[in-house]
Amino acid sequence: MEKLTIAIIDYDMGNVKSIENAINYVGNFNIIITADSSAILSADVIVLPGVGAFPDAMKKLTERGLVSVLHQAVNEQKKPTLGICLGMQLLFDSSEEKVFTKGLGWIPGKVVYMKPDAGLRVPHIGWNSLQVSANDAIFGFLNQDKDYYFVHSLHAVCEDQYVLARCDYGGVMTAAVKNNNVIGMQFHPEKSQKNGLAALQSFFQWAQMCMGHKHA
Repeated sequence: MEKLTIAIIDYDMGNVKSIENAINYVGNFNIIITADSSAILSADVIVLPGVGAFPDAMKKLTERGLVSVLHQAVNEQKKPTLGICLGMQLLFDSSEEKVFTKGLGWIPGKVVYMKPDAGLRVPHIGWNSLQVSANDAIFGFLNQDKDYYFVHSLHAVCEDQYVLARCDYGGVMTAAVKNNNVIGMQFHPEKSQKNGLAALQSFFQWAQMCMGHKHA
């Protein structure tokens, strides 16, 4: 079986090396950290990381000419795609962070500020368990009994059909999502130790299966 080529999108919004290290740990892949359109379009799998503010991220993706390239890779080529933390939020239609900003629109929904119960700090930083939805049963990406590491001040609001898992931080919030070939994880799998690595491994096994169907 040929190695998957994984394109980690490099747009100056996060520590792509930590993502690369985690992916290297879970499998034998060809990994490229890139903002080059031809490299992205020739890769098998797209990983969109992100740390920072939504408007800044969309601005940098736009300035680098990556929005149209990503739309082609995801919507036309149907590449398996993973958004992590801010990268997951970018998958949605819009965000209210700082100013209203349109997102990539691959998952219907919006990103809003957290409003947890009194006494809980924002941002939500640290370990939290997941409430895994029935949608995840087919894929088994996540584990109900394990903790994952979060750092975020906003959360995604979307229909149940797109939700793989939720977390509770003074209110229930979306923790992982899926729409067709696109998956998002609000938590940081690369910081979630063995549980996060297991989630990454499951994602790439699913991606490999998707590629097999595509070439069958």
